[in-house]
Amino acid sequence: MTEKSLAHALLTKLEHHITSHSYGKSPSELYEPITYIMSLGGKRIRPLLSLLAYGLYGKNPEEILSQAAAVEVFHNFTLMHDDIMDQAPLRRGKATVHEKWNANIGILSGDVMLVRAYDLLLGTDPKLLPEVIRLFNKTAAEVCEGQQFDMNFEAYHTVHENEYLNMIRLKTAVLLGFALQLGAILAGAKKGDAEKLYEFGVNIGVGFQLKDDLLDVFADQAKFGKQVGGDIISNKKTFLLIKALELAKGKDAEELNRWLSLKEFDKVEKVAAVRTLYEKLGIKSLTEAKMNSYFEAGFVQLEGIQYTNREYYQALYSITQDLIHREK
Repeated sequence: MTEKSLAHALLTKLEHHITSHSYGKSPSELYEPITYIMSLGGKRIRPLLSLLAYGLYGKNPEEILSQAAAVEVFHNFTLMHDDIMDQAPLRRGKATVHEKWNANIGILSGDVMLVRAYDLLLGTDPKLLPEVIRLFNKTAAEVCEGQQFDMNFEAYHTVHENEYLNMIRLKTAVLLGFALQLGAILAGAKKGDAEKLYEFGVNIGVGFQLKDDLLDVFADQAKFGKQVGGDIISNKKTFLLIKALELAKGKDAEELNRWLSLKEFDKVEKVAAVRTLYEKLGIKSLTEAKMNSYFEAGFVQLEGIQYTNREYYQALYSITQDLIHREK
């Protein structure tokens, strides 16, 4: 079986498990939004990482479909609440829960999703369950911390590079790390391997977010699938903007700050002007270098594990490479 077909087979089983699972029935206003958001799809990369990590050690990933699903349910719970905080109208091209129902329902349905994530973890070997819950709780709190930092940054004129990198580590990367660590722990891997897989996930997670920041500005519009430059239009504090504010001097700084302060502007003109400034300041290459440093650090960790099933190792490596080189 090729790396792609192995991943596809796992995703098919995972998708069936996620969409056929009963999250609750009554009252329907509480549970229908959960079924709705879980049916919107997505890459399912986090639970897939759990299954692949489990398979690295000669285990059958179908044994932990529920625990892998718990990671995805938690992830979608955070998205449901994030969409309310961001007042986002769309999620994966469809109406967000608070738009389709209302914000109060979105809050309450999200709360139940967190409970259901715990339910899905309960099938874990009792000897392993306390450690799994401890790590899950740590990760869940860190994701919330990352979201709060992200909201705090909206009010700051200056966000430092290390602050931003810590924010994306918490908001995005630690859940990837936990997903891999979970699979390894459930498979009975050595503690050192579980920790290496966690660090692999965290490093590639930070790298993936930096990749997203880059694509939003420099992606090929025909391949990207959405408007290029959305972060520029909204003045979002990305790695690119943070570095530009740090490096721009004189007229460049004046020009950048002028675009950031304008309340009314032509979107196409603003995107073109800020992108030109980024190119002048070498922001693209700086971001690529930082991103690649995280990817390299991650693969050092992956290469240090003592797996028993090479097929799963190759699948994990291949999927990660696909995400690194994606164009949308």
